[in-house]
Amino acid sequence: MKKFFSLLMLLGVLCSYAQSRTIPVDTMVITTHNTTVKGQSFSYTAETGMQPVWDNNGDPHATLYYTYYTRNNVKDRASRPLIISFNGGPGSASVWMHVAYTGPRILNIDDEGYPVQPYGFKSNPYSIIDVADIVFVNPVNTGYSRMVPDKDGKMPDKTNFFGINADIKYLAEWVNTFVSRHNRWESPKYIIGESYGGTRVMGLSNELQSSQWMYLNGVIMVSPADYNAYNTDGQPEYSALDLPYKAAAAWYHKMLPSALQSKDLTDMLPEVEEYAINTLMPAIAKGSNISDSERNNVAEKYSYYTGMNKKVILQHNLVVPNSFFWKELLRDKTGQTIGRLDSRYLGIDRMEAGMRPDYSAELTSWLHSFTPAINHYIKNELKFNTDVKYNMFGPVHPWDNSNNEVRDGLRQAMASNPYLHVLNQSGYYDGATTYFTAKYTLSQIDPSGKMKDRMEFKGYRSGHMMYLRHEDLIKANEDIREFIKKSSANGKPAKY
Repeated sequence: MKKFFSLLMLLGVLCSYAQSRTIPVDTMVITTHNTTVKGQSFSYTAETGMQPVWDNNGDPHATLYYTYYTRNNVKDRASRPLIISFNGGPGSASVWMHVAYTGPRILNIDDEGYPVQPYGFKSNPYSIIDVADIVFVNPVNTGYSRMVPDKDGKMPDKTNFFGINADIKYLAEWVNTFVSRHNRWESPKYIIGESYGGTRVMGLSNELQSSQWMYLNGVIMVSPADYNAYNTDGQPEYSALDLPYKAAAAWYHKMLPSALQSKDLTDMLPEVEEYAINTLMPAIAKGSNISDSERNNVAEKYSYYTGMNKKVILQHNLVVPNSFFWKELLRDKTGQTIGRLDSRYLGIDRMEAGMRPDYSAELTSWLHSFTPAINHYIKNELKFNTDVKYNMFGPVHPWDNSNNEVRDGLRQAMASNPYLHVLNQSGYYDGATTYFTAKYTLSQIDPSGKMKDRMEFKGYRSGHMMYLRHEDLIKANEDIREFIKKSSANGKPAKY
């Protein structure tokens, strides 16, 4: 008999682990916490869980993982800003800004952003939760977010989610549901997107306004990826926009001539920016029609601003890929590579020869600290438990980049909504979504210049995730606070 009961208990345990590994379609877990921000102590509530994405029939065909933070004991929730936060990729979880920038908890890292052990998290004394509530949203196949089969077990068509316009459309619908469920229609609303999230929030600004009738006070782009300004469309003159980044990275690694190296970074860069737009870009646009003397003069100046050998610049026909620059800059000095997303980071390749680095030194470092921290944080502090894997990067390809009109979408949103302001935050050492390309994007959103007083650019002495550097974590959060204050309606009517 004793053996029989033991066998029953064993079968019971085995059955409990035999269930399929699926995520709930609609669920939440609520916890309460305390923090101190800018010297002020208060409590806040964290709500984390899954919220459905509805198809045209009103049935769920995906579910998104989110975390929503609200400050407690707020007397007037209607006037308190709501910030809706996305990361990028496409295919990246909303983990980076969540546990390293604006959220109430941040990673255990050193002051320059490098991993330390033990892995984990700590309170963020600079979080913007003192002035705004925040929801971090994970698009389909990132974090715990997944597609949902229909009643017959058939999965939805991936094209409903994986493309510039599909992504914008379903996320706008999801945001509408979230705002309605949480009774936040009265609140001033902001959307923030990092990297590809910059493309996402440019498009969302107009989609929310035109299809969901939801009007925003602000769009914040963090190291935005603007696909309309990259060489992928066969427009090599756009590579000129990366010259100021190369100059910044070379300055950081002390590879510039003394006349430039002796200047402070932000004193040196305007000269390079002017040259990139007024000389380098037209020279590249000439192609084979450029004269030999002009080609040589431009290559000489390019070398002066980047620390690269004039010969390799000529060999690249004045169009030097950033990937080659990451490999080339320190090739003859230390033989190390520099990081793509943050060129302060150094890597060691198998061979010093080659056209591009073997790996991204900075991303390896970041995954080193982020992955254990977010998994530990969700399970132990937010109390959300699942066997589904948290996708730092998820399968979202092929991604449809066609019909990319997000720039004009943001312009339309701003033109029809006088409340709407734009803030861009970029790191000078970001070699993937370079800071001067971001400046250029702002200039192209509104070519008329009639709304440029509602656009603001902030630069930082770090890379793609500038907030990993302690000094910039403080400054960048403060810049968002100031932006919220500046874009507040303050009782003024929305009219020109």
